[in-house]
Amino acid sequence: MLCLMIAACADAAGHSLKVCGPFGDPPADLIEAPRPFCPGGIRLGPWMDSNATPRYACLYEPDTGPQTGPLPLLVYLHPSLFGTGTIYLTNLLHYQNSLPMEPDGRRGFIVLEPTGRKTTHYYPFPDQKGVGWDNWYRQLNPTGDVTVGGTTYKENVDAAAIDHFIAQQTATGKVDTRRIYLTGWSNGAAMAYLYALNRPNVAAIAVYSPPDPFGAFDDPCPQKPVLHPPSEDDEIRIFNPNLPSMDIHNNCDAVGLCANSERLAVQLQAIGMSVDNVIVNALGEQVSKCMQACGTNPMGDADPVSNPLGWTLGLANHSRWPLTWTRTMLEFLRNYPLK
Repeated sequence: MLCLMIAACADAAGHSLKVCGPFGDPPADLIEAPRPFCPGGIRLGPWMDSNATPRYACLYEPDTGPQTGPLPLLVYLHPSLFGTGTIYLTNLLHYQNSLPMEPDGRRGFIVLEPTGRKTTHYYPFPDQKGVGWDNWYRQLNPTGDVTVGGTTYKENVDAAAIDHFIAQQTATGKVDTRRIYLTGWSNGAAMAYLYALNRPNVAAIAVYSPPDPFGAFDDPCPQKPVLHPPSEDDEIRIFNPNLPSMDIHNNCDAVGLCANSERLAVQLQAIGMSVDNVIVNALGEQVSKCMQACGTNPMGDADPVSNPLGWTLGLANHSRWPLTWTRTMLEFLRNYPLK
């Protein structure tokens, strides 16, 4: 990419001049930090991140009566532009009290929903800024801050916030630490991938319709995930390569996301990872490939002239959670505790 060769990029969306580095883009520009509503749950926070930004999360505990042991923890990351209320557009909480997630048949799991920040994004209109997750600054080393070439790079503050709220829950003794799982939707799914690929305490993920967190749309600093220390800035090391993952996306997805999700699967499979890659049609039925009429560019196709279906059918598909696949996603997670 030209950006990586000249090490400086700007875009038409009003981002300030960006300089690509060993962790991709610089940290996203903060606009504000929302304080979420958590109907039916408990609001956690504020916790101040390293930028002195207050961070919050919603907690939903199951109503399963007396328990004989700790329960799995499911971390849900909301999509961009739309916040924590999107959990009610899924049916994750529907299964919270009824689905056995432990081998002894105990029912129930804890749901933790951290809140993102309102920042700048490298997504097409109207998602150039808004609530979401910074998956463009990829400094998610599990040890925290790192120094490269004499420069110290702080940990991604969104990842640090997720770390904090997971640790807060595990400290209660209510969480089965062999069964910490992530799920997410759209930008939240991308962040779930990026986070879990760098956290060996995460057992598995099952996500819906993720843009590739290593490169999508207008990202000026895409990178390739590798298992070794990077030799160039266009590589980024991951620290949890044994992560089992299920990636569900639509054959006609928003602005060419199907081809972009396939790009992610190919990259991960190239380094030996197992990806349960599921493509579904508008009826929720599994199909074998993406619809070419909805975009074939592996970086996504946000041009409404060349990809009108991506802006109509694709956007409609992307905007609804795959309700008929939720149980399958949860059962996939159940099958993969930490070894």
